[in-house]
Amino acid sequence: MDAREPAVGRRAFVVGTGAALLTGSAAEARAATAGARAAPDAQAAVVDGPLPDFHPALKAELTFPLAWGRSPIRDFRAWRRAARAKVEELLLVGPQDRTPYAPEFSDRHRQDGYTSELVTLSLTRHDRVRAALLTPDGPGPFPAVLLLHDHGAKFDIGKEKLVRPWYDDTRLASAQGWSERYFSGRFVGDELARRGYVVLCADALGWGDRGPLAYDQQQALASNFFNLGSSLAGLMAREDARAAGFLAGLDRVDRGRVAAVGFSMGAFRAWQAAALTEDLAAAAAVCWMTGLKDMMVPGNNTLRGQSSYYMLHPGLPRFLDFPDVASIAAPRPMLFFDGGLDPLFPADGVRAAHDRLRTVWRSRHAEERLHLKSWPDLGHVFVDRMQDEVFGWLDTVL
Repeated sequence: MDAREPAVGRRAFVVGTGAALLTGSAAEARAATAGARAAPDAQAAVVDGPLPDFHPALKAELTFPLAWGRSPIRDFRAWRRAARAKVEELLLVGPQDRTPYAPEFSDRHRQDGYTSELVTLSLTRHDRVRAALLTPDGPGPFPAVLLLHDHGAKFDIGKEKLVRPWYDDTRLASAQGWSERYFSGRFVGDELARRGYVVLCADALGWGDRGPLAYDQQQALASNFFNLGSSLAGLMAREDARAAGFLAGLDRVDRGRVAAVGFSMGAFRAWQAAALTEDLAAAAAVCWMTGLKDMMVPGNNTLRGQSSYYMLHPGLPRFLDFPDVASIAAPRPMLFFDGGLDPLFPADGVRAAHDRLRTVWRSRHAEERLHLKSWPDLGHVFVDRMQDEVFGWLDTVL
């Protein structure tokens, strides 16, 4: 460029469609695009969401051919092996990790009816993770629950959302506020320990001791995992399955009576872990089950990116839908609750997913092991009456 020419700034350079997409509303972007078109009948390339304007065609291509009943594999055990192998492949985190857990215990604290302690362990060969471990009074061995925390765009606490942090007053204040908002003021892990369950709850990457992550850093973190040939969602899935193995292997635990329990993203983690490991005898998932196509609609939280990367396995929808992955756990006992007023999961998607799950369990002559329920007056919460029903269900199935 000649030095006598004025420099072209970013604002002057980014014009038309680009400027509208970067700085304006969707309507402005469409108007700018319309003004720049050569063909009057062309459509905007990006529409609400943002979604590509051809997203209906992409959705139509998703037929989930590996789902039970659509797959050419007719033997259910063989289908489970094939479906699980496909999920494992698309986690993008390499082969099963056999790194020794090498647990280190600390901060032991006597509670009313149980003992709390922290345990630091290797869930993968790359990282040591600190978890809360609660053990009921008595000789054992006890039934156990792998408790999986939610997302909530709140990263300063992870395991503390579900287990009262006896070791940190600052986190306790934050955790109590979260408990009041979603759990009727209860700490679900402590309630389970008082009822006779060993409880393990660890931070996912980005939360608590492994954070705090900022909301708008999630997409970059996930992208960096992909650039490194790995996956953020895959790591979380693998860590949860490994945590189930650690819990089941404790001397204090009856390894045939271990369940996963979670709310919101924790619910996704619970049924996903049950699909990936035989160390879980059951799973309870509160407020996370739907069909993928029913989520991919304008206005749904999934379309924002960011948080959805914790639940995104690239390529998996070419083979299996969410309820299809959960069905890998069949015919083990599974519980799925949803709130009828939950804005994150449209009712049609929940019904379709429940119907799909029911079909699979019925095909195994095990429909009585599947507990599906919608709470019409509740939203995205795991309140005390829902908890009590989950606790009673666990007592029955474990």
